[in-house]
Amino acid sequence: HRNHDCGLSVWNALAVMINSRVTPKSRPRDKRHSMTAIILSAGQGRRLLPLTESSPKCALKVAGRSILEAQLGEIAKCAVDEVLVVTGFGADRVDEIVAGVQAPSVRTLFNPFFALSDNLGTCWVASPEMHEPFVLINGDTLFESEILQALLSSPDRAPVTLVTDAKGAYDADDMKVVVEGSHLRRVGKQLSEGVNGESIGMMLFRGDGPKLFRSTVEKAMRYGEGVKRWYLSAIDELAQQGLVEVCSIKGLSWCEVDDTADLAHAQDVVASWYLPSEKVAVL
Repeated sequence: HRNHDCGLSVWNALAVMINSRVTPKSRPRDKRHSMTAIILSAGQGRRLLPLTESSPKCALKVAGRSILEAQLGEIAKCAVDEVLVVTGFGADRVDEIVAGVQAPSVRTLFNPFFALSDNLGTCWVASPEMHEPFVLINGDTLFESEILQALLSSPDRAPVTLVTDAKGAYDADDMKVVVEGSHLRRVGKQLSEGVNGESIGMMLFRGDGPKLFRSTVEKAMRYGEGVKRWYLSAIDELAQQGLVEVCSIKGLSWCEVDDTADLAHAQDVVASWYLPSEKVAVL
C-alpha cells in the first residue's frame, strides 16, 4: 500500500500544480453565487481516425463550427457564468478555439494524463474546480440550449441531476439508464434489465453533489481501477445510494459524435438549431 499511496500522492501533487495555473481568460469570481460548466474534451476520438489523427474530436466541424464552438454557443444562451474545458489530446488546438470565443467566459485546464486514463481520470484532474454548483458535459455531446435550460431550472431534489432521453431500442454504445419515477437507479452501458432511457452526457451537481462526486472519484482513483473507468460509473454508485434524480428531455434535440456516421448525422441536427442568419458555411 505504501508504494500505491506514494504513486497517488505524486498524481495529487501534479493535480494541485495543474489547477493552480491561471489561464489568460480566467477571472476572479465568487463561486458561491455562480454556475460553472465543465466540458470534458481531453480525448482524441480514435473511432474518427483519420479525421482525428492530428486534431482532437472537439475541433471537428459540425454545421460550419467546431463541436466545441457549437457547445459554447448553446451554453452562452443559458445562465452559466464560466466554462472550463478540460483538454488533453490536441490541447493547443483547443486553446486556439477558446481564444476566439467572446462569450461565455471560458478557460482551459490541461490533463497531462489523458493518454493513460479514461474520463474518470479526467474528472479527477478537474476535481479541485468542481464547486457548487456546476454542470458536467461530455465533450462529444451536442445539444440545443433548451436542454441545458431545462436542467438548470429542474427541481433541486437531489445532489445530482442527470439528463436522460428515451427511445424505442438501445444498442451497446448507449449509456443506458434505469429510472423509477424521477429517481435514477442505475446507469451503464452493460445494463439490460429494466432499461428505460439513456444518459446524454450532461448532469448538474448542487448542494452536497460536488463533494459526493469528488469523494467517489477520489475513492475510485485511490482504491479501484479509476484510470480504466468512465466517470458515469461514479454516478452509478451515487444512484444506487438514492442520490441522483433525472431530468427527462424527450422531444428536445441533441446528438453525440462517436464515429463518422455520427458526425454526418450531427451536421443536419446542429444546422436545424440555427436561424438562416446564424448559419455558417461549411468549410
